[in-house]
Amino acid sequence: MKSLHNNLHSKLTLGGILVTLGIIYGDIGTSPLYVMKAIIGLHAIDANVVLGGVSCIFWTLTLQTTIKYVLITLSADNNGEGGIFALYALVKRTKVKWLIIPAIIGGSSLLADGIITPPISVSSAVEGIRTFYPNINTVPIVIGILFALFTIQQFGTKLVGKFFAPMMLIWFGMLGLLGFLQVVNHIEVFKALNPYYGYRLLSDHPEGFYVLGFVFLCTTGAEALYSDMGHCGRKNIRISWAFVKTTLVLNYFGQAAYLIQHEGETLQNLGGKNGNPFYLIMADWFQPVGIVIATMAAVIASQALISGSFTLINEAMRLNFWPKVKIKYPTELKGQLYIPSINWLLFAGCVMVVLHFEESSNMEAAYGLAIILCMIMTTLLLTYYMILKRVAWYLTTLLIGVYLAIEFSFLIANLNKFQHGGYVTLFIALVLIGIMTTWFMAKQISKNYTRFVKIDSYKKVLAELSVDLTIPKYATHLVYMTNASRVDEIEEKVMYSILQKRPKRADLYWFVHVNILSEPYKTEYKVTEIIKDDLFRIDFNLGFREPTKINLMFKEVLKDMVNNGEVDVTSRYESLNKNNILGDFKFVLSEKFLSNDSDLLWHEKVIMNTYFFIKKLSLSEEKAFGLDSSSVKIEQFPMVLHPPEKIHLNRIS
Repeated sequence: MKSLHNNLHSKLTLGGILVTLGIIYGDIGTSPLYVMKAIIGLHAIDANVVLGGVSCIFWTLTLQTTIKYVLITLSADNNGEGGIFALYALVKRTKVKWLIIPAIIGGSSLLADGIITPPISVSSAVEGIRTFYPNINTVPIVIGILFALFTIQQFGTKLVGKFFAPMMLIWFGMLGLLGFLQVVNHIEVFKALNPYYGYRLLSDHPEGFYVLGFVFLCTTGAEALYSDMGHCGRKNIRISWAFVKTTLVLNYFGQAAYLIQHEGETLQNLGGKNGNPFYLIMADWFQPVGIVIATMAAVIASQALISGSFTLINEAMRLNFWPKVKIKYPTELKGQLYIPSINWLLFAGCVMVVLHFEESSNMEAAYGLAIILCMIMTTLLLTYYMILKRVAWYLTTLLIGVYLAIEFSFLIANLNKFQHGGYVTLFIALVLIGIMTTWFMAKQISKNYTRFVKIDSYKKVLAELSVDLTIPKYATHLVYMTNASRVDEIEEKVMYSILQKRPKRADLYWFVHVNILSEPYKTEYKVTEIIKDDLFRIDFNLGFREPTKINLMFKEVLKDMVNNGEVDVTSRYESLNKNNILGDFKFVLSEKFLSNDSDLLWHEKVIMNTYFFIKKLSLSEEKAFGLDSSSVKIEQFPMVLHPPEKIHLNRIS
C-alpha cells in the first residue's frame, strides 16, 4: 500500500487529474454560486465595491489557496495523506504537548464546516429555480436532495464517483465559458488584478474591512482540498488547480463585469427576490440547464465534505479524540468508509441549518467563521512542521507571520457574522471540541492511573495454573486485549482477572496489543513467546486509517503460526484432539467504571463523568475491536482515581 501511495504522488496522469476534479474541488468550485452575491448583498451596485471585492477574491485565491495550501501545505503529507490530523500526527514527534490544542480545534471546526457546506451549496443552486417560479418554497426541495444524498452514502461512492469527474469538468468548463463571454467585451475589469483596488475597498469603504468576511467564502474549500490529498496525489492536485483557478477567476471577473454595467441598481431589481449574479450572467435560454448543472455540482461538493467527515472521525478515533463508533466499508476501495452515526448526525445538522436559515443568503452569515479557525490552527501546526524540516528560521517566521496576519484579518471580519448566524457553526464547533477534549483527557487520566506489573513475576504461577486439573478449564485459548506498550509488562487488572477474580485455567494464554501508528496505512504484527507453549503476545502495528478487525487479524496470525509450526491450536480435550477439532477461543475485555472510592478533583469529576456518559452511547469494546460477541467475556473493573488515605480504626472490646 505504501508503494501505491508513492506512485500516486510521483505519477501525473490524465485520469488522475480527472479524478481530482471530481473529488477535491467540490467546495471551493461551487463558491461562485454565492460569493459575489454575498459581497453586494442588498446594497446598490457600486463599481468600486465590485472591483475591490473581485480583487480581494483573486488575491485570496492566490495567497491563501495557491501559495499556502497548494504549494506549501500539500508538501506536509504523512505518507501521502493530508488533513489537519495527518499534520498533527507528523508534528507530535516534536513532543510539544500543547499542539494537541490546535489539532482538536482545527478538526472540530472542519467538521462544523461539514454541516453548513451542503445546505449553502445546494440552496444556492436550487434557488435558481426562482428565476422561473419567483414564489416557490425551495426548503422542501433542498431537504429532499440532502436526504437522497445522505441515504446513498451507505452504498459507497465507487459508482457515483465515476460520474463526478465528467460532471465537474462540465461545471468548471461552464464557469470559465460564462465568465469569458462577459469579460471579452469588458476587458477593463481585469484592472482589478491590481491589489490596489482591494486595498482601497478595505481602507476607504465604511464597511470595507468586513467585506473580507464574504470574500473569505471563496477559499473555504482549501482545507478540504488538503484533507483529500490522499485520494488523488499532490502532483495531480497542483496541475489541476491551474485549470480550476483559471475558470474560477474567469467566472468571478465575468460576474464583476456584468455588475459594473448595472451600477446603481440592486440585485433584486435585476433578478427578483433572489437575484444572483451567477445566474444573471447566463443567457435566458441557458438558465434551466445552468440550474441543473449547478445543483449537480453542489451535490458533488456536499458529497466530498461528507466523505471527508467520515475520514476525519476515523482518524480522530485512532488518535483517541473521539469515542468508538461503528464503521462500515461499503466497497473494496482503499480508504472508503461509511460511519452511520456520523452520516445521520450530519444530515440532522444540515436539516436544522436549512430550517433555521431557509435562504442561502441567510446561511452566508453562518459560513466561514468555523473554517477560518481551522485554517489558523493548520498554520500553527505548519510552523512546527517547518521547524521539523529545518526550514531557515527567517523564512518560517516570514511565511507564518504573513499567514497569521491574513487569517486573523479574516477571523476579525468573520466575527462580525457572529450575531447574524455565525453562532450556529461556532456552537457546533464548541460541542465537538468539548467531546474531543473530554475523550482525550479522560483517556490520559485513565492511562496515568493504570498500574502495570512485570510478567516475569507471574510466569511460574501461570505455567502451574495451566496444568492445574483441580481448577475447571475456562477455555483452550484465553485472549486478553492489553494497553501495555512494553512486551515484558501487563496491566495488574489482567493478572487479577486470571488469578483472583475467578481463576481461569487455559491451555494457552494470549496477550494482544494494538499500536496505532502515526502513518496512515500499515498492517504489521509481531509475535513474542513469553512462556513456551503457554503464553504468547501479539503486537499489531496499524496505520491510523486502517480498520481494527482484530478477530480476522488474529485468525490470520494463528494460520501463519500453525503453518510455521510455532503453535498447535487443536483442542487439548482428548476426544476432540484425537479428531483434530480446533480449540475454543475466549476473549476477555475489561470494562471500567468509576469507583465510589475515587477522591476526584472537581475538573476530573466533570471529565470522567462526561466520559463514562459518552461511553455508554458509543460502540462497545468488542464491536470496536471487531470481535464476535459469542466468544467475548466482559469483566467490570472499578477505576480508582486518587484513592483515599488509609482509614485508621481502633478495635474496642
